[in-house]
Amino acid sequence: MTEADIPTVRGGAARGSGRRPKVVRMSVELPLWRALTGYRILTFCYTFALVAFSYPHYAHPLGAAAYMGTLTVWMALTWRRTTSAERCTRRFLVIDLTLVVGGILLTSLVDTHARIMGGSPTLPSIWAASAVLGFAIKGGWRWAAAASSAVAVANLIERQELARGTIHNVVLVWVASVAIGYVVEVARASERTLARALQIEAATRERERLARDIHDSVLQVLAMVQRRGAAIGGEAAELGRMAGEQEVALRTLVSGGLVGPQRVAAPDGAADAVAPATGAGPPPAGRTGPVRPAPVTGPCDIRALLAPYAGAGVTFSEPGAPVELPAAAAAELAAAVGAALDNVRVHAGDAARAWILVEDEPDAVLVTVRDDGPGIAEGRLADAEREGRLGVALSIRGRLRELGGSADWISVPGQGTEVELKVPKGAAPGGTRRGRARERE
Repeated sequence: MTEADIPTVRGGAARGSGRRPKVVRMSVELPLWRALTGYRILTFCYTFALVAFSYPHYAHPLGAAAYMGTLTVWMALTWRRTTSAERCTRRFLVIDLTLVVGGILLTSLVDTHARIMGGSPTLPSIWAASAVLGFAIKGGWRWAAAASSAVAVANLIERQELARGTIHNVVLVWVASVAIGYVVEVARASERTLARALQIEAATRERERLARDIHDSVLQVLAMVQRRGAAIGGEAAELGRMAGEQEVALRTLVSGGLVGPQRVAAPDGAADAVAPATGAGPPPAGRTGPVRPAPVTGPCDIRALLAPYAGAGVTFSEPGAPVELPAAAAAELAAAVGAALDNVRVHAGDAARAWILVEDEPDAVLVTVRDDGPGIAEGRLADAEREGRLGVALSIRGRLRELGGSADWISVPGQGTEVELKVPKGAAPGGTRRGRARERE
C-alpha cells in the first residue's frame, strides 16, 4: 500500500502518484476576511469624500488634510493585509487601531466646537469600525472587546460629554464587535471539530479496507491451519495451536477501533460466525469460481462474475439481458456473494444447497443468495461482530456500504437464510477510491 491509497481528509480521492496528496485547507474565516477588506475600502472612500466635503468648515483644514493623506498612504500600502489571517498580524492591527484612535482625538483639534457638539463625524468616521472588526476576526471576542473599548474611550474624550448619540454609537460598536468575535470563535471550533471528524472517517475507512483484505486472506488461512493441525495431531497440532493464537491476536488488532473491545475466541479455531469472503484459499468444494474477479475497466456484466460460482450445490439464475455495473462495484458485489457462499459452506455444510438470483431493477442491481441450511439464530450476527468476528461486518456489509448499497439478512432457524445484496447502478464513487487502489495494485 502506498501513500496514494490513503484518502486525504479534504482532498477527495487520493491521486495515484507516489507523492503525498495535496491537502486542500478549508476555512470558514476566508469570507470574513474578504468582507473586511471590502468594508475597509468602501468606508475609506466614504470617509475621504466626507472630509473633502467638510474641508472648508474645519477650524484647521490642513490638519484634516494631513490625517487623510496619512490614511490614504496607509490604505494603499496595507489593503491586502486583511485578505487572510496570516497577513493580518498583531502589529498591523495595533497600528491600524492607533490611526483610528489618533484620528478620533485629532478631530477635537481640527474641527470647531460647535460642529463637534452638533454631531459632526470624526475624521475616521465609520472607517474606525474596520480596525475593531479586524481584532474581532483575528482574536475573537476578547480582542474585539479591548479594541472597541479603546475606540469608545477616544469617542467620549472627543465629545467631552455623555450625549445620547455618543453612548448609542459606542454601545453599538462594542456589542457588534464582541458578537462577531464570538461567532468567529464558534466557527473556528466547528471547523476543528469537522476536520477531526473527517480525519477519523478517513482513518476508519482505511482501517476497514485493510481489515477486510486481511480477513479475506490471512485470517482464513490461520483458521484453516488451526483446524487441520488439530485434526492431524502430533507436531501439526502444536503448529495449529500457534496459528490459532496468532489468529486471535491479529483479529483483535484488526477489530480495534471497529468494534467493541470484547473478544471471545471461537472454540477449536472455528470460523467466524460469518465466514471470510472469497479471496484466499481454494474455492468451496463442489463449486468453481475465481478467488477474486480479475480487474476490469468500464461497465461490467455482473452475470459473468457470478456465473462461475454455479455448480452441483449452487443454482444460478440470471436475467436474459446484461446486468451492468461499474467495474469496481461489480467486483465488490461478486466478492460479497462469494463471502455469502462461504458462509453457507462453513455453517450449513457441503451438503446444503444454495441459490443465486440476479435481478436488474431500474435503479439498482439486487443479488439474492439463499440456502436451505439451519438458519441463523436471532442476535447471532450482532454477537459475532461484538466478539471481533467480522465476516458480515467487513466482507459483506462493509463492501456494500462503501458502494452506497445495503445487505439484509432474512433467516428463520431451521428454514435457511436469505441474503439480499443491493447496489445502486450509479455506485462507484464510494467504492471507486478503493476500486482504483485495487486496480493499481
